[in-house]
Amino acid sequence: MTDSHNSGQHKDREAAAAEVRRMWQPTPSWSQPDPSQTADAEPVEETEEQQPDALSQEFPGDAWSGPATKPVDQPAPWTQPSTPAPSWTQPAAESGAASWSQPEEQDDEVEPAATEEAPAHEAGPSSPVFGGSSFHGSGQEQGAQSQAAQFPPAQPPQPAPGPQQGQGGQPLSPAAQHFFPQGVPGQQAQQPPQNLSYRADELIQALPLPREAPAERGVRSMLKLRPGTTERSERIARATAATAFRRPVTIVVANPKGGSGKTPTTLMLAGALGQARGGGVVAWDNNELRGNMHLRTHDTNSRSTVTDMLLAMPMLTQPDARLGDVAAYLRHQVAGQYDVLTSATTTYAQIEAKDFDQIHRLLSRFYKVLVIDTGNNEGSSNWREAMKAADALVIPIKWKSLSCAAAVQMLEELDNQGPEAQRLIRRAIIAVSNGPGDVNKEVEKQLRPYFESRAAAVIDIPTDMHVAAEGPLDHNALQPATRRAALELAARVSEQITTALNTPR
Repeated sequence: MTDSHNSGQHKDREAAAAEVRRMWQPTPSWSQPDPSQTADAEPVEETEEQQPDALSQEFPGDAWSGPATKPVDQPAPWTQPSTPAPSWTQPAAESGAASWSQPEEQDDEVEPAATEEAPAHEAGPSSPVFGGSSFHGSGQEQGAQSQAAQFPPAQPPQPAPGPQQGQGGQPLSPAAQHFFPQGVPGQQAQQPPQNLSYRADELIQALPLPREAPAERGVRSMLKLRPGTTERSERIARATAATAFRRPVTIVVANPKGGSGKTPTTLMLAGALGQARGGGVVAWDNNELRGNMHLRTHDTNSRSTVTDMLLAMPMLTQPDARLGDVAAYLRHQVAGQYDVLTSATTTYAQIEAKDFDQIHRLLSRFYKVLVIDTGNNEGSSNWREAMKAADALVIPIKWKSLSCAAAVQMLEELDNQGPEAQRLIRRAIIAVSNGPGDVNKEVEKQLRPYFESRAAAVIDIPTDMHVAAEGPLDHNALQPATRRAALELAARVSEQITTALNTPR
């Protein structure tokens, strides 16, 4: 009786080890179950009285070569104590191990993993042993008993979960669930689809990025190649200059020294922003009396000035006022795609703080970006109101002593005006625009580090004879290097405005 019980324990242990190897190793094509065999068919063990076929003669250690069914009148092998062990318990040395057989030592590695040995009565006719037989011989029964004694269960038995799915969706036997209580990794049954919800912004971000457009100029454009480094940097600057702000913004160009390049810098910046954004930009000459912007722009459709706009303010501030009504008092510059509001040319009246507020509110209704050119008097009320309304500050200078000295004095004055003015200084952009013979190397050597430490950036605009001619400034007539510098200036200013709008005060 003891031998029969030990034989049943050994068979269950061998069956568990064979099941693990079957699930983790590729199965030979001839070892697949017969599709014509019903699911209720029970595996039957081969006895000595049965005659093996040709496949079993070639591989006598493989139990799948036995008959598919067992005679009805033949008693079950585990009911007879003296019945010889089934074919899978015979040593592999009698017939020679097959090429796919694993070494004998792997049994020693797999058997200790089982936490509980299945009782002998569980391998009855109603519970198939893993749905298949062992791949190789098991060795002597006495050796298996000694291994079981050497490797006892490491922990008490755990309650087995519900039936898990093995290969092909077949349920695992109770013994195999000791090895894989959660099911075979990577072979679980397919889970039913769940109702998932996505937001529109998540789906849009998951879309692939558009392909970069080919080069637009040079040999690369002819060959349909990607743009070079210079052209790619220009595209990035153009996209930055076209940033969509959440409200109308105001850029102030200021330097108390006359002849420092305020008006040309204002027009180049407005043209770069207008071309990048496709319009929506106005340049405003906020000189309290007789600026020179009307001399540096094309007289396209109007000779009106800020004085005429102030006289028409009751009509322009009506709720039904349109952009065309306001544009009648402005000069449209076709090349840069921006409009210009010139200063008064007579001594009719000086522009004061209340006049600035009215015009600033009106232009902010119809334009997204306002670029304001200031006068030379820091004490005038309209100059101070412009600084209060500024989202970004551009300081044009030349590498000359007087121009730089005036800019330094203005920065020191603004530094004493409070935290808002100090933040405006930290976001300031220095635009260096030199005319022919304006560069003093010694001044540049001494003051460039100062401006770089006080402001956010220093942009060098190359000397351009079209600007130095002091005539109407046409954005398309500028040299390519000058246009690139103006675009870089517009991009840096847009970056600082974005930072200012996103920083809580």
